[in-house]
Amino acid sequence: MPSAPPATAAPDATGTTLAVLLIGPAGAGKTSVAKYWAEHRRVPTAHISLDDVREWVRSGFADPQSGWNDHSEAQYRLARRTCGFAARNFLANGISCILDDAVFPDRPVVGLGGWKRHVGPGLLPVVLLPGLEIVLERNAERSGNRRLTDEEVARIHGRMAGWYGSGLPIIDNSQLDVPATARVLDDVLARSIASPPAW
Repeated sequence: MPSAPPATAAPDATGTTLAVLLIGPAGAGKTSVAKYWAEHRRVPTAHISLDDVREWVRSGFADPQSGWNDHSEAQYRLARRTCGFAARNFLANGISCILDDAVFPDRPVVGLGGWKRHVGPGLLPVVLLPGLEIVLERNAERSGNRRLTDEEVARIHGRMAGWYGSGLPIIDNSQLDVPATARVLDDVLARSIASPPAW
């Protein structure tokens, strides 16, 4: 009688070198979750914040709150390329990375396609999408140029709904704190490693 095949364990996302793109609207908790996740992994991990890199520009900073224009678009493109270069460099040296960005499903060339070109095909995108009332509350707690108007937050959140049905994993962290969201992220990444989403 043949023996049963050995059970295969789910991949261990906490001990694997990964490149993760955390997508979501302003107020989704991307930066908080990315920082926590990076700090609590068993392998060396870097958090690369698009907003932080974008804000390296001091004189001549193009703040989208003052109106989206060619300058702000160019600075976002430059920040994404810089983040992608940093991610590739970390990965080449055995260090995982997590990037966070408000990538829109209706702009594939700039969004996921751009990140795939910048980081590489092994990038694992995950969408963090709590309910609108939650992102409005979280946005209200922000300060400086990272705080958006309620109208802008609602518009961005509405566009992010386009990720439903995309095949990408989506985490609704409306009722989750940062550590719980990071644990769910690990579970989602383990599934993505075993069966990468088509994107």
